[in-house]
Amino acid sequence: MHADENLLKIKHEVLYEVAKLAFEGTLDEKKDDIAMKLIPGPNPQFRCCIYKEREIIRQRVRLAEGKAPGPEDDGNVIQVISSACADCPISSYTVTENCQNCIGKACINACKFDAIESGRHRSHIDPAKCKECGQCAKACPYNAIAHLQRPCKFSCPVDAITYDEHGISVIDEKKCIRCGQCIHSCPFGAIASKTFIVNVIEALKSGKKVYAMAAPATEGQFGADITMNSWKTAMKELGFEDFIEVGLGGDMTAAYEAEEWAEAYKKGKKMTTSCCPAFVNMIHNHFPQLNDNVSTTVSPMCAVSRMIKAKEPDAVTVFIGPCIGKKSEVVDQKIESNADYVLTYSEIRAIMKAKDVELKPEENTYQESSIYGKKFAFSGGVTEAVLQSLKESEDQIDAKVCKANGAAECKKALMFMKAGRLPEDFIEGMACEGGCVNGPCSFKKPNLSRKSRNTLLAQADKREIHENLKNYDMDSFSMHRE
Repeated sequence: MHADENLLKIKHEVLYEVAKLAFEGTLDEKKDDIAMKLIPGPNPQFRCCIYKEREIIRQRVRLAEGKAPGPEDDGNVIQVISSACADCPISSYTVTENCQNCIGKACINACKFDAIESGRHRSHIDPAKCKECGQCAKACPYNAIAHLQRPCKFSCPVDAITYDEHGISVIDEKKCIRCGQCIHSCPFGAIASKTFIVNVIEALKSGKKVYAMAAPATEGQFGADITMNSWKTAMKELGFEDFIEVGLGGDMTAAYEAEEWAEAYKKGKKMTTSCCPAFVNMIHNHFPQLNDNVSTTVSPMCAVSRMIKAKEPDAVTVFIGPCIGKKSEVVDQKIESNADYVLTYSEIRAIMKAKDVELKPEENTYQESSIYGKKFAFSGGVTEAVLQSLKESEDQIDAKVCKANGAAECKKALMFMKAGRLPEDFIEGMACEGGCVNGPCSFKKPNLSRKSRNTLLAQADKREIHENLKNYDMDSFSMHRE
């Protein structure tokens, strides 16, 4: 069972109800009924009262529609559900029972803001006056003052989360890299992302040719018997024109990024990868001096979308995967001919449930990607694919690559590059530790899906990248950001 099993249940129920009404064409008229249906009362299920619970559901419905939960919208795909974010302690410093109410009062003497006073049994911190400098905790000889960081704030790798005077978390849109780590760290489910569920359903109902594209991380998420063939069958049953695995885009990205690496290496220029949107957002928002060092090759998602649209200019492309950052790639970066919409696994499953479509076991015979494209899902997989492409093109270089695994390592590597002290030639940046397989919206975490994934990868065709790409017209579209 997930640690946040109850939160997931609520989230999935809302997504399903929205998807069902969107297919029926009655969402606008009946969406206000969802809160009453899920929280019938009279007793609350998980909060202080049914009225607060219903307001949380209403705000989740708005997110499912692709809107901000409240009247104000800063454009960020990640949003705070204000009605759910009110139960964390406002002050991050609190006096514990270890306090001996000592005569020395080192904590009171250390505070420059008059925020601590002596109580009957222990000292007390006034959260309205506390500036969270931490001097009281350092001064206490009994270690009786604890630093309680909010899970969302603690999980944010770029310090983009603060909170207002009411204790509601606030995400700084200009700092946020859209990695999504805060979403599942919040035990109250108070942070979530906007969805494209309604957009995708409307596209499916419109008669347009809508294509589904699944991330390489998809393999193994639902067991060894749920193959890319399983996805292709289910997506066609759902109404998609066709389905393509994005590992193919990994092959494309590797081939073109290899050319960039070789050229940069000969010029003595250091570069970074460009396939992880949260990593690219980190560069844009926190290391803008390094924007010119980012590879101009588009992500695998964008590559497959461009391939589809080169053949079908009016096609609608939908990416499916475990990543929140991919939503920002289509909303924020606005790269031409990129995917139109992005769905997480829970979102596509809500759409499938609304139409009674299931993923069913099938043979693992659909292989549009090389094994290297599939490995884009792992930390280090992009490097392996690019070096393999260089090997195949006989343009090998003695490149040293920093495989930055997780946002903390990405930040450290970029700081070295900014200072001109990066020992390696290139940085492969993955904001999620372990790679996309550990994305914030994974169905199963890597330790639970590894065996199934290894089984599926063992069955994959071992053809090389360039050999695989001969089957596709790579001259019909651009692989570089416009």
